[in-house]
Amino acid sequence: MPSEPVPSPALPQGSPADEVLARLAGLRAQDAPTRGGRTFAYVYDSGLSGVDELAASAYTEFATVNGLDMTVFPSVARLENDLVAAAVALLGTPGAQGTFTSGGTESILLAVKTARDHARAVRGVTSPQLVLPSTAHAAFHKAAAYLGLETVVVPVDRDTLRADPAATAAAITDRTALVVASAPSYAHGVVDPVAEIAAAAAGRGALCHVDACIGGWLLPYLRRAGRHVPDFDLSVPGVTSLSVDLHKYGYADKGASVVLYRDAALRRHQYFAHAGWPGYPVVNPTAQGTKSAGLLAQAWAVQRHIGEEGYRALAERTAAAADRLLPGLRAVEGVRVLGDPQAGLVAFTLAGADGAPDLSLLLHLADEMRERGWYLQPQLSFDGLPPNLHLTLTPAAAGLVDALLTDLDAALKAARALEPVAVDPAIAEFAAGLDPDTLGPEEVEAVLAFAGMGGGTALPRRMAPVLALLDMLPVPLKERLLTEFVGAVFRV
Repeated sequence: MPSEPVPSPALPQGSPADEVLARLAGLRAQDAPTRGGRTFAYVYDSGLSGVDELAASAYTEFATVNGLDMTVFPSVARLENDLVAAAVALLGTPGAQGTFTSGGTESILLAVKTARDHARAVRGVTSPQLVLPSTAHAAFHKAAAYLGLETVVVPVDRDTLRADPAATAAAITDRTALVVASAPSYAHGVVDPVAEIAAAAAGRGALCHVDACIGGWLLPYLRRAGRHVPDFDLSVPGVTSLSVDLHKYGYADKGASVVLYRDAALRRHQYFAHAGWPGYPVVNPTAQGTKSAGLLAQAWAVQRHIGEEGYRALAERTAAAADRLLPGLRAVEGVRVLGDPQAGLVAFTLAGADGAPDLSLLLHLADEMRERGWYLQPQLSFDGLPPNLHLTLTPAAAGLVDALLTDLDAALKAARALEPVAVDPAIAEFAAGLDPDTLGPEEVEAVLAFAGMGGGTALPRRMAPVLALLDMLPVPLKERLLTEFVGAVFRV
């Protein structure tokens, strides 16, 4: 009989630990730096020595603890209760309860699930709606897609970029399960008028969630440092839930977040329990089942290490960075800071000779700054809102503002000397005729190649041509291409 074919090995032969770690270090060297204050998106750097080492040690101590069952691992309940209690003391109201989650997206997902199930159980809503400003985080749209809610998007004020309370109130119906406000919105760093929005929601019997994932651990300490901060938390009448990320301005490692509810009865709608199978009785507070307690422990350790006075001092350093950056930006010819940034986030656009936002110049500037070792996050135009560059300020950036502005001046001169980025009219015409729902593989590959996103995982060194094309594409086509691109990156 012929012998059975020998299967190909799934893994190479085992390697010594030092070789494995060296390989990881080599991969990590290709990434943007997460410390040092020069990467103005995705990372939050306290600038404090020893915090990373503390977080790593705390994680290691609890890495093998399974957060699925607190009756077997009671330390899980103690750590989580401590973290939630701190969040309630900072952002809550008597009787508020909460849950530790893996990040802002999961916190938002759970808040939307809670609102959906509450609307169904209490008001009999079977086709729930989610009312949100156009600046609300994409995680709300993700949650609505996962959980079967209809999104009702309300345009924001074009000058302040804040949610419009009157328009929001007009959008609320008997089907509204949840109304959303941001403190602040990610795109522009402005705080929505939470009190007016929450009152409108309460007047129609709907719940109101405040997305304070970014600002929740910063704004209260800015207030304690003497800065004016509008009311935005669970103390505001009508606010029924709030999300706050500890891996942002709490300076814990990712992912660590808390979702808070006005009371335990509301939080109960978040939970999932199932006893209708022959295995162990299942009850999950979050979307996860099995989860390492390491992330919980490191967030607890960092929070206890920095402490009340430490967070106030870090908030002052972040505010000081903004105090130096904003006048410097506003002094640059053509720069317009968007809105009134209040929580560490700054977005600015650039005007061309005609006074209108100059996308080409803006994208060239982002590339030139990256050449100089700075990452500023490009944000494309949307619904009449201008394209811009986004900066997330942290305490680590406080001493770098002058260097940033100096390089920005040089980068802007270099950007103005470059040929404007122009999308080939033939490409624009070709793209305008495409139906994203019926695109075949060949058409997708062709458009990705036009956009500079084809050929595997490598992207062009300069992103201006890629982003200029994406900016002009219709949203559904843009989303389809981004999906296909990510699918190409994560392909074995």
